[in-house]
Amino acid sequence: MVTADGARISYRRVFKSSYPEFIEIRVSENGSCTYDIRQLDEDPDPKLGEVSAPLRAKIFELAAQLGNFQGVELDVRRRIANLGQKTFRYEGNGQVHEVSFNYTLDSHANQLMQIFEGLARQQEHLVKLQRRMKYDRLGVNDALMHLESDLNRRNLPEPQRLLPTLEQIANDPRVVEIARQRARTLAQRIRSAS
Repeated sequence: MVTADGARISYRRVFKSSYPEFIEIRVSENGSCTYDIRQLDEDPDPKLGEVSAPLRAKIFELAAQLGNFQGVELDVRRRIANLGQKTFRYEGNGQVHEVSFNYTLDSHANQLMQIFEGLARQQEHLVKLQRRMKYDRLGVNDALMHLESDLNRRNLPEPQRLLPTLEQIANDPRVVEIARQRARTLAQRIRSAS
């Protein structure tokens, strides 16, 4: 249940025939985090990560505003398209509460969902960039363009977590110059926004 990490907030989204079909992110009070982002037919492979203190505080604040999911009803009771089954879960103080929904109008729940979806996108960018650096250096620029698009839309809650990878790309002479320049530009943009 709850470890030495203290209380934990989890977000899970299952949406068959989408990419990715499964997202599960767990954030502990101490900032440790696990990401499990995959297709449903793939084996679970959670990766460790971290979440900054301000973002962690925001996650726990929004969960508290939702009563740590105890007895809260988030799903709209109308016929609506399947947007994936989402679940928030709170584990702490000897209690476990969770709530599942397809679509909600609750602003706190939507804010919390956007944070977790942003963390998932951020992690996907990191994995894609690292994979392209290793196996497809010509595809690095394309991956950077997708990252830039998410930055433009402000979909990434902590883009500074991508800085080490961007620096690695910018300094790797095996990567095409246009990608190296784009990595430098994105890194500078992220630094100046922080």
